[in-house]
This record gives sequence, C-alpha cells and structure tokens, in this order.
Amino acid sequence: MRVAVGGTFQPLHDGHKALLRKAYELSRDVDIGLTSDEMAARSRVRPVKSYQEREKALRDWIKKEIGVEPNIFKINDPYGPTLTEDYDYLVVSPETYPTALKINELRKEKGKRPIEIYRVECVLAEDGKPISATRIVRGEIDVHGNLLRRRGE
Repeated sequence: MRVAVGGTFQPLHDGHKALLRKAYELSRDVDIGLTSDEMAARSRVRPVKSYQEREKALRDWIKKEIGVEPNIFKINDPYGPTLTEDYDYLVVSPETYPTALKINELRKEKGKRPIEIYRVECVLAEDGKPISATRIVRGEIDVHGNLLRRRGE
C-alpha cells in the first residue's frame, strides 16, 4: 500500500498528528508532501516557519512517535506527485478533502485510476471547535486544543 498526505504542518498540532498516524496505520510507505515556503506564504496571511524548520519538526516527530524515517519532499502546488504517480490512499482532512476530489478528477482526465480517499475528521479543541494552526497562532488554543483565553477575560 502506498499512501500520500500533504500539508504545511506548522505549528504541528494534534490534528496533524492524527492525520499522520492514520497515514502510517494504512501503510509504512507514506509520501509526505510538505509545502514550499512560497506555497505556504501564498495560501495564508499568518507567518510560517521556513521549509527546513517545518521539515525538521515533522521528521523528528515521526521518527520519535511512529518509529520510521519519513519520506518528506517539497511540493509547490496542492497536488504534488499525485497526478502522475499511483497511490492506494490519499489521507486528508475535511479542509483538504475538496483537493483530493480534484486530484481524482484530474487523474480521470489523464486516464489514471482514482486514489481512494481516507478522510480524517478534525480533532476538536477543549471548546468543541476544530484545532487549527490559525487558532493556535491567534493564541486561542495550544497545539493540543487546550483553551488559552477564556471568554470575558
């Protein structure tokens, strides 16, 4: 089984970790597309650490928690190698699910078989809302979803 997953992964939070754990549950052959600095800056207004810093944090966590040397590579678009290479699964979040559908649409146009999509639901923070990098950067929650600001404070 060959699995693809992608993202910016910064800050690396419990939602990202659930996504990565599922990818490695499906297979040890996981390709991780990590957004380039240019792509990360294009798709968000908040500051993002450099590719090298994000890649190191991701690599260190996977080696420690999953126990494998990850295959991480730079992507400059939302599709990475999924339009040309064959995978058994695409592991996505609700946020990236539409991109997975587009990947399969483009693959079909190229005469390639679709990739099975495995959607991992959002990990919820203490307040019942999804953990997100934006909420972490804003100081609402930490990487585990614990509230940092209480209402009325």
